[in-house]
Amino acid sequence: MSSLIEEKNIVFPGHRCCPGCAGAILHRMIFNIIGENSIQYGRGGCGTPNVVKVPMMYQAHSGAGATGSAGVKAALKKQGKHDTKVVGLAGDGAVSDTGFGKVGACASRNDDMCFFCFDNEAFMNTGVQQSRLTPYLAWTRTTPKGNFLEKKDLPMIMAQHKIPYVATLSVSHMADLARKVEKGMDIEGFKYYHALNPCPTGWKSAPQKSVELARLAVETWIWPLYEIDNGNLKLTSKPKLKPIEKYLELQGRYSHLEENHITDIQTMIEQRREKMLSNDGENIII
Repeated sequence: MSSLIEEKNIVFPGHRCCPGCAGAILHRMIFNIIGENSIQYGRGGCGTPNVVKVPMMYQAHSGAGATGSAGVKAALKKQGKHDTKVVGLAGDGAVSDTGFGKVGACASRNDDMCFFCFDNEAFMNTGVQQSRLTPYLAWTRTTPKGNFLEKKDLPMIMAQHKIPYVATLSVSHMADLARKVEKGMDIEGFKYYHALNPCPTGWKSAPQKSVELARLAVETWIWPLYEIDNGNLKLTSKPKLKPIEKYLELQGRYSHLEENHITDIQTMIEQRREKMLSNDGENIII
């Protein structure tokens, strides 16, 4: 994993994100692996730095997907630059809500690019409003008593487009992230990565706790790490299950929960965990 350890300075120091934003770390890690022969489009919502060494194209919020495929990738193909990597970054609101159809169109066409969803679980850069990736019972400004909808399982939805590679990522598991990104670079077609992006502002958590929260998300199985390679599901981490309280108690967005709410969340997690363990190693494409 030398590509991860070596700092290539493709993402310049400094950013305009909130202190403790995991998106800034993810952004740097991703481009340390992918390298300079790449073009970035999109910013990953509010969760990425602004200054990169590689060409960057910014598009409107709902343009997630369309710019990279119809614009950047088509232009590169016309120029015969088939080895330049197109890297898309968008937040959870853009991918799951306003730009969902456009990202789905990229997947349906199997456009050759790496697409990253930086999931901080709400529309954070417009004031912490609910997105369809906001977790069950989490507080946002538009769900002050908690979100009563279950979170959309976007990586599994993307896999059903029959794209060659889907993977979940966590800033707390760097070797796992590096292997998955490096693997995707050798695969032709649409690669979809879904990264957890702890947000101190929207999660009401301490800035210094972001990586710890990302690790607890994996260890409590609220954020399972896996890859789907040509339809075959493989869990890339199978930690001993920790109680969800360890994760929830560090976030003010869950401070309104009562004991029965926590029990409900724990039950949902355990049911999904059993289902994923039973499907580990199996082809899950319908």
